[in-house]
Amino acid sequence: MSSQPWQTLPDRMAFLRRRNFLAAAVRAFFTSRGYMEVETPYVVPAPGEEVHLRARPTGEKWLNTSPEFAMKKLLAGGSGPIFQLARVWREEPWSDTHAPEFTMLEWYNLHADMGVLMQESFALLQATLPPEVSCMGITTRLDEPEYLTVADAFAHYVGADVLGTAGDAAALAAQAKARLRDGENWEDLFFRLMLERVEPHLGRARATFLTHWPVAQAALARRCPEDERVAERFELYVCGIELANAFVELTDAAEQRLRFIEDRARRHVLYGPDWELDEDFLTAVENLPSCTGVALGFDRLTMLATNARRIADVLWLPGLDAVIL
Repeated sequence: MSSQPWQTLPDRMAFLRRRNFLAAAVRAFFTSRGYMEVETPYVVPAPGEEVHLRARPTGEKWLNTSPEFAMKKLLAGGSGPIFQLARVWREEPWSDTHAPEFTMLEWYNLHADMGVLMQESFALLQATLPPEVSCMGITTRLDEPEYLTVADAFAHYVGADVLGTAGDAAALAAQAKARLRDGENWEDLFFRLMLERVEPHLGRARATFLTHWPVAQAALARRCPEDERVAERFELYVCGIELANAFVELTDAAEQRLRFIEDRARRHVLYGPDWELDEDFLTAVENLPSCTGVALGFDRLTMLATNARRIADVLWLPGLDAVIL
């Protein structure tokens, strides 16, 4: 007979005590830098606009998949620098590093560029984790990170010019010596190559900042002024785990609307109709100050702090379908 999650609590208490200390350290880090902690609603009219976003409905509204829209509304209203430890929901299956309900640390800095944001993100790791962390069989030093553009990563690990082939799935497949699957478009192939050939090399001996993503993956990030083929976006990897996703935020409401319309059309073809476009958010974008934002998986950060084997080990009461210990 399998144990209920609460029955494994004694075996997980060391992880959970460390989780509490980590939350306190995170709050101290941001408070010392002049950030204000905020709380935003968990039930929202629109949970996001990503193509493959699978949100959990609740009545006529949705459980939020990220506090991003709400926090940007606060920024537009004049909140100043803010952070939040938010509960979020995504209708995706359990894995060693993902839970359908999890805690996201999200923060927004004002008038900072991507370099400053990467420095701040790494300073957070150094302030809250030991100098060396181990998780899932990989040990990473937190002294000097690696900085790698997506284009350089594809050139080195895939043997392909990801920017030169943008939008041309056949060309990318040919350069990568990969078989193009039935119905697979450029973006599908891009993420398959990322998963199979690039990500296994990231965040191992050193933490990796994977920067300057192709503009097709810009999401809510602005285009890079020096090269409009890429967006000012980075992801951070530690112990082989994708820990954070960050943008220099797009403040052009017209461009953001066009991106949303395109993503919504693709999502509705794949999954059917869902929520209405959040017009209030687009109005807020018109009033956004220059800002940067990071979304970091707090449960994954706890895994790094504790060398936990799976994400369920660091949750107080994981779902009944979670595999623990």
